[in-house]
Amino acid sequence: QVQLVESGGGSVQAGGSLRLSCEAIGGTFGSYAMGWVRQAPAPGSGREYVAGINFNGRQIHYSASVKGRFTISRDNAKNTLVLQMNSLKPEDTAVYYCAAHLRHYHDPRGLAPADFGSWGQGTQVTVSA
Repeated sequence: QVQLVESGGGSVQAGGSLRLSCEAIGGTFGSYAMGWVRQAPAPGSGREYVAGINFNGRQIHYSASVKGRFTISRDNAKNTLVLQMNSLKPEDTAVYYCAAHLRHYHDPRGLAPADFGSWGQGTQVTVSA
């Protein structure tokens, strides 16, 4: 099993940027599709799968809400996943989770949050107006 540890959350004003990182410990990071899933603070908010990347970075998923503003990338040599978030909006406020899809070499497109088998502890991102 892989352990995922996120870092890089924080507070920023609208229009600003943040960079989230996720370190994978154990498992076979280089074969997993990886994703970022967020949960907004509003009661009843579901988890939103905002970005995903396949094992070699050639297949990418972005939700419509973040496309053009967020960039997902990975460094398999360092077992690290990154989410660069630009032009942040107040509606991006959420807890962001790094997640691994544990079937090897899977396409990240078409996945749902429930398809991810391993999760980090989450990191808070707060965007003020």
